[in-house]
Amino acid sequence: MAREKRMPLNEPAPLLIVLSGPSGVGKDAVLESMKRTGCPLYYVTTVTTRPRRKAERDGVDYCFVSDPQFRGMVERGEMLEWAEVYGHSYGVPKAQIRQALGRGEDVMVKVDVQGAATIKRLVPQAVAIFVAPPSLDELETRLRRRKTESSVDLELRLKKAREEMETLPAFDYVVVNHKDGVDVVVAQISAIITAERCRASPSGRIALS
Repeated sequence: MAREKRMPLNEPAPLLIVLSGPSGVGKDAVLESMKRTGCPLYYVTTVTTRPRRKAERDGVDYCFVSDPQFRGMVERGEMLEWAEVYGHSYGVPKAQIRQALGRGEDVMVKVDVQGAATIKRLVPQAVAIFVAPPSLDELETRLRRRKTESSVDLELRLKKAREEMETLPAFDYVVVNHKDGVDVVVAQISAIITAERCRASPSGRIALS
């Protein structure tokens, strides 16, 4: 009896995962937890002109640069996307992504909602995940608790958060970060990554221009 021929299974291409959501929703806490638990991802370090906050580490939490340095990187085409947010510039460096994808690693990028939309337009294969608060009231409580914004800045962030919540349909997935629920969010993101890697028709390899 002739043996049934089996189609060879190709190794799925590495993923570009975009994590986004309103300011204060807990994206940094989620990423820190993912790193501690050993999620096998390459975490891109965002470049920013924002002053370094207490306890933040240059090159780890962010790459802190001057305005002229940032402009130079933009002019040389070194950013996948960049934007001004609350008076400071933030950008995602292409080199880190190219190198990690070239090594076959899945890549995690954290950006604001505007940045996520830009990346999704430039790289349609990217997996966009929106981290949402359980409510806007809860988000306001978290922003007030961290005491890093003036009352004017706080109102601006809340106004923008309301607008950002309306962009949910543009994302591939949404996870809700409840109070003390970071571990649940990490588990959900890990499940999303596993599901994406198990697609019967996976996306092709990502090539950045």
